[in-house]
Amino acid sequence: METSELLKRVRRIEIKTKGLSRQIFAGEYQSAFKGRGMSFSEVRGYQYGDDVRNIDWNVTARSGDPYVKVFEEERELTVMLLVDISKSSFFGTTKQMKNDLITEICAVLAFSATNNNDKVGLLLFSDRVEKFLPPKKGRGHILRIIRELIDTRPTGTGTDISKALTFFTNMVKKRSICFLVSDFLADGYERSLRLAARRHDVIGMHLYDPREKELPDVGLIHARDAESGQMQWVDTGSRKVRRKYQEWYDRHQTYYQDAFKKSGADSLSLETTEDYTRGLLKFFKSR
Repeated sequence: METSELLKRVRRIEIKTKGLSRQIFAGEYQSAFKGRGMSFSEVRGYQYGDDVRNIDWNVTARSGDPYVKVFEEERELTVMLLVDISKSSFFGTTKQMKNDLITEICAVLAFSATNNNDKVGLLLFSDRVEKFLPPKKGRGHILRIIRELIDTRPTGTGTDISKALTFFTNMVKKRSICFLVSDFLADGYERSLRLAARRHDVIGMHLYDPREKELPDVGLIHARDAESGQMQWVDTGSRKVRRKYQEWYDRHQTYYQDAFKKSGADSLSLETTEDYTRGLLKFFKSR
């Protein structure tokens, strides 16, 4: 993509998603994702009703009057976006491709995080880790994330969610909120998901095009597998072919739902035709 066109797209996405993050998601994001715990803030004079366990005995002994420690929530968080950019994400039969929707949603999450003074990092993957941006703060960093989401094309030919989760677990030691964004047309990641969910707050975000759920009856077509690149003739008029496709899709989605349920991680699904703001708000409120 030409640099000027890339900058225009980044700017358009910034204008749209930054407004959404401020007007719609600001309070919901903060309520959904709590800080790491309580940290010491100050001491003040003891008041009737204060918990005696919070008395600062050193200050009390020096002053001769009782003082208590005051704590506040340690608000700063780290948000990691683990984004599947395998070739199956570059697909769409409606007004919006899956990868375009992924970029918008990730931008909303990133701006919501930075509005709360949280750090944001990015990991792009296919069947390998394509790019890793360590967590940082600031508008410039968020714009870099959006640029990478728009302009990075995978060198890998498949999808390996397990490899991405393992890399994330090894690289990010501090407890983080991890949004794993994918169409989840893969399996074999249950163990690595369970390990990641022990340390981090992992959320699976399943994005899909309506045509992926069901193969339409449009006769004989010459189709290319997005990830392998293999061309073959497919008789979509055959009930057997459509049933086999449905079984393949349902098997992946059942694996996805079971894996997240067993690991204790949250998950949500968003279709490319629906208003993702409603889906995100409903999810935030449910937490």
